[in-house]
Amino acid sequence: MSNDAPVKKKRKFELDPRLATYKGVWVFIEHERGQVHPVSWELLGEGRKLADMLGVELAGVVLAAPGDDGQRFCHDAFAYGADLCYLMESPTLKDYRNDPFTRGMTELVNTYQPEVLLLGATTQGRDLAGSVATTLLTGLTADCTSLTIDMDNRSLAATRPTFGGSLLCTIVTLNYRPQMATVRPRVMAMPERQEGRGGTIIEHPLAMAEESIITKVLDYIPDDSRDKPQLPFADIIVSGGKGLAKQENFQLVWDLARVLGAEVGASRPVVQAGWAELDRQVGQSGKTVRPKLYIAAGISGAIQHRVGMEGADCIIAINNDPNAPIFDFAHYGIVGDALQILPALTEAFRQKLATTRRAG
Repeated sequence: MSNDAPVKKKRKFELDPRLATYKGVWVFIEHERGQVHPVSWELLGEGRKLADMLGVELAGVVLAAPGDDGQRFCHDAFAYGADLCYLMESPTLKDYRNDPFTRGMTELVNTYQPEVLLLGATTQGRDLAGSVATTLLTGLTADCTSLTIDMDNRSLAATRPTFGGSLLCTIVTLNYRPQMATVRPRVMAMPERQEGRGGTIIEHPLAMAEESIITKVLDYIPDDSRDKPQLPFADIIVSGGKGLAKQENFQLVWDLARVLGAEVGASRPVVQAGWAELDRQVGQSGKTVRPKLYIAAGISGAIQHRVGMEGADCIIAINNDPNAPIFDFAHYGIVGDALQILPALTEAFRQKLATTRRAG
């Protein structure tokens, strides 16, 4: 580009004075059966960065039944970075249902007016975020991969894949508040827990009668019928792509994973070809993972796959194409035939681990 190219000026934006009163970053603390979903703590870590950039407080939002661990969740939120916590307790909030949770969250937003509201892109978070944004007539950016603040206008810049995952776009909500976004589990790093850190709990009632709620919870049946892969929380993942040429060769991925005690992942083309089950798909339309070690064999590194695994601490790529995109962001690259390298790695790790065990 020529140095004489005109510099495109950013359009000056002035926030509606009515919206200037919205302050603070909020994170919805999602919980079920006495357990907080880890994505809530991950979002508090990211929310802390946003709040510090804006110079405002970071708050957790807990909706729960009376005596149903609400106070404990608030103190956990302080340990993960929150300055204060909004606690709404009501018998109608015992189990998640859209009606009372939407009513409760919108009432809190209208009363205390946060400028940013973050939720996990879980089944519960997605359901709640959509209805809250619709009720409040504000914007919602779903399944974000990064969040930051545009300090020119204090807006939340929420980035997410688009056009089938082939591009990344950054979305801002300039004319409405709060600015809402959902983020998948494991996209953001887990913050360090700070024991003894305190904060303020602001209790707010929910005036909603059970008789006014259409949906009823009759029973709770945990989904334990299948031994599903736990890719989002695996420390080591070995993934295979279409570079392995045919389904029989995918066994090489399983062999290395078994030696390493790793989970097995797969690219979307591999899942679509039926070489691996859908629960093992890593990427934009699959799971987001953040392992300590990610070995990608025969995977090109298209952006759809990259957004699901680039948070790994260490990425080792194996591909016979030296120009494959995955080498642009892998920490270590092996240019070669995965059909030869995978068995060699499996045997090398088997011998090394056996030696380590004998030693001790």
